Amino acid sequence: MTDQPRRRLVLASQSPARLGLLRQAGLAPEVIVSGVDEDAVTAPTPAELALALAEAKASVVAARPEAKGAIVIGCDSVLDLDGQALGKPADAEEATARWKAMRGRAGTLQTGHCVYDTLQGRYVSATASTIVHFGEPTDEEIAAYVASGEPLYVAGAFTLDGRSAPFIDGIDGDHGNVIGISLPLVRRLLARLGIGITELWASAQK
Repeated sequence: MTDQPRRRLVLASQSPARLGLLRQAGLAPEVIVSGVDEDAVTAPTPAELALALAEAKASVVAARPEAKGAIVIGCDSVLDLDGQALGKPADAEEATARWKAMRGRAGTLQTGHCVYDTLQGRYVSATASTIVHFGEPTDEEIAAYVASGEPLYVAGAFTLDGRSAPFIDGIDGDHGNVIGISLPLVRRLLARLGIGITELWASAQK
């Protein structure tokens, strides 16, 4: 044991789902939103796009004065359906069309992860992939779901921890990755930087 203070952890995302997963895992990240123009980032494949977006977000936040000395985590998710990268739908009409195209099929949720250690001045990154098997909601169920507004705020127009959960038949892979962040991958990336995830645990409540 040492008296060295716990490193600051920064999440370069405004996603409440990602923040919630990190907190449930014993971490206490601060949130600094990157402001990256996602439409300006391009890549040949959905997996590469998710990774490029994660790297861009982490790098932008890591360069800010308020992140000095911190470990920054950047993430971004897209759904790979037939080789096309699907992020958040632009409007209700697109969300409806998306669900009608997805139902009864499977897609791959790609989440890029980038961990940037500002003390070392370097980062590591990787993409986690989870296959999602969509159920067959009726047109009426799709309309009700879209009317809830939820699909407009999540990559792929769905989430495992919300109103669309009954419309997902199952997944192959890490469920946290679909929600927004793969904790096992975060642990491995931290290890590549010489940082143990338990070193970042917040103090237990007494």
